[in-house]
Amino acid sequence: MTTIDPVPLWQPSEERIRNSRLHHFQGWLEQRTGERFNDYDALWRWSVDHLEAFWEAIWQYFEVAASEPYSEVLDSHEMPGAQWFEGSRLNLVEQIFRFHHDQPDRPAILSRSELRPLQSLSWGELRRQVAALSGQLRQRGVGPGDRVVAYLPNVAETVVAFCACASVGAIWSSCSPDMGTRSVLDRFRQIDPKVIIAVDGYRYGGKDFDRLEVVRGLREALPTVEQVILLPYLDPEARLDGADLWQDMVAGEAPMAFEQVPFDHPLWVVYSSGTTGMPKPIVHGHGGTLLEGLKGHALHMDLGPEDRFMWFTTTGWIMWNSQITGLMVGSTICLYDGNPGYPDLGTLWRFAEETELTFFGAGAAYFLNCKKAEIEPGQWLSPGRLRSVGSTGSPLPEEGYQWIMDQLGEVMIATISGGTDVAAAYVGGCPILPVYAGEMQCRYLGTATYAMSDDGRILEDEVGELVVTKPMPSMPLYFWNDEEGLRYHDSYFDVFPGIWRHGDWIRITPRGGAVIYGRSDTTINRHGIRMGTSEIYRVVEELPEVLDSLVVDLEYLGRESFMPLFVVLREGLVLDDDLKGRIKAAIRDNLSARHVPNDIVPAPEVPRTLTGKKMELPIKKLLLGHSLDKVANPDAMANPDSLAFYIDYAERRDTANGAGQVKTG
Repeated sequence: MTTIDPVPLWQPSEERIRNSRLHHFQGWLEQRTGERFNDYDALWRWSVDHLEAFWEAIWQYFEVAASEPYSEVLDSHEMPGAQWFEGSRLNLVEQIFRFHHDQPDRPAILSRSELRPLQSLSWGELRRQVAALSGQLRQRGVGPGDRVVAYLPNVAETVVAFCACASVGAIWSSCSPDMGTRSVLDRFRQIDPKVIIAVDGYRYGGKDFDRLEVVRGLREALPTVEQVILLPYLDPEARLDGADLWQDMVAGEAPMAFEQVPFDHPLWVVYSSGTTGMPKPIVHGHGGTLLEGLKGHALHMDLGPEDRFMWFTTTGWIMWNSQITGLMVGSTICLYDGNPGYPDLGTLWRFAEETELTFFGAGAAYFLNCKKAEIEPGQWLSPGRLRSVGSTGSPLPEEGYQWIMDQLGEVMIATISGGTDVAAAYVGGCPILPVYAGEMQCRYLGTATYAMSDDGRILEDEVGELVVTKPMPSMPLYFWNDEEGLRYHDSYFDVFPGIWRHGDWIRITPRGGAVIYGRSDTTINRHGIRMGTSEIYRVVEELPEVLDSLVVDLEYLGRESFMPLFVVLREGLVLDDDLKGRIKAAIRDNLSARHVPNDIVPAPEVPRTLTGKKMELPIKKLLLGHSLDKVANPDAMANPDSLAFYIDYAERRDTANGAGQVKTG
């Protein structure tokens, strides 16, 4: 595909390379193994060809604390089913508190929100609060394997709650308070939580949202909950009958203790939705998350104890978990809770200056919105302090790279792509390599990532399915309540047996970089938050006016994301503004404001296969410009005549003025 090598947007200086943790690791590895790596590609190839030696090197280089040693690094390369570092016992939170013992007053967390001014939580105070809360949890019988769920915003207390939970060996799971009751229950009901830690409300875009009634509803709908801890955030005087107050739970002193658990002991349950059924409750372990986090944040994102790190996120996105990893490499993490566009899109850039950020991360959509709004971050930022900018959530097109470089100058653009599924990245940043517009710098060390054709061939410089051909330590342990592993297998290994298929289109460039072209399946990916189409259907099709529905997310490199919802109405009804409003409100209130469609379109039918399945992927491909003969076989359809409407819609979308909108009437 590529005929002319592009000119790099950014080249790391010799000093940047020399001072990077990756450069230091490479030298340490060469001394230890006797190998010589002439460039990054040689290092990557060695890391995937010698998988056990590489991950053992990560363990030893970062001096992972473990109370029991491992008997072997990896038992096999079989997927799923590979077992890592068997015999070892450790605790991820212990890694966090290995830093700043001699400087307890240094900030561990800097935070601001629409409700609070800038606040600082020192490493010493973080340790004290975590010890106090973990002591309270232990007194209430919370221990290894119990589930603690959080309905909390992106504030320091949420980090304290996670660390306390994981330190006692309990299993963490969180949802953002902007998620509706149904969406939260679809997640938490699956894991039978023992404790819920919840907020009374929050402020977003200058508006207050009371959540006490939602919390009451969650408590009533989750019969296994024995304790509720309430964080008065919107109203300091807020109370809930029968609930303990946060401030009481973190008061006082208690000894710090880290429950030593097996390498694959569950750490948290995160959720990634497919196209059918409930959200997938994905279980990650202490050890795999720890090793992948150390590698990714220290080596690839070049973070360490002198850095201040922010990735703007909510607690319902895997990038919140990524912030925790910032603490694991000793960085100060900087949290912002609120609308990044309120009162204007300069809010996060002003926060970056206020906190003296060295690494600024956000979803790709945020940077593109800043570009469109002609925001100039340089007017707020001190020159030279910001070293790296991270982007994820959706593909960042070339003009996004160029805007960041034009505005911020000499920064590494660490665009990453990974997933909730592995709590890690497959491709992303590298402090010793140049940055090319529209291209992620490299495949991550120890990650055998490739583009694969439909017939199972590895592709070079061609677009194919993103696959991983060898196990990663942070691949899911299992899905909750999936005893036979069938749902886990069908989610990742049904297309290419024994090979992990992620669900993205990718191209590996001749330089060893990567370009992501959006989702290859039908999962809805809005601003980095993924949701299954089935969740949307359950809400929309409960409305008496709606007989059937179809939703697709048209996310593709270089195009603005656009999500149309097609609805089949009862005979004689019209899709007026009132009905559109009620459909949007149902999605917003029950699921998420992020998943409200860009357009709601009346359709005569939903295309279905002979077995009755909605043909989401063919319609998605059709609307992305693929020819009909490449996406659908009418002979395999129950209603082939239904395609005519969507063909016409696709043509009108292509010819309409503006990004994504079409004339529907």
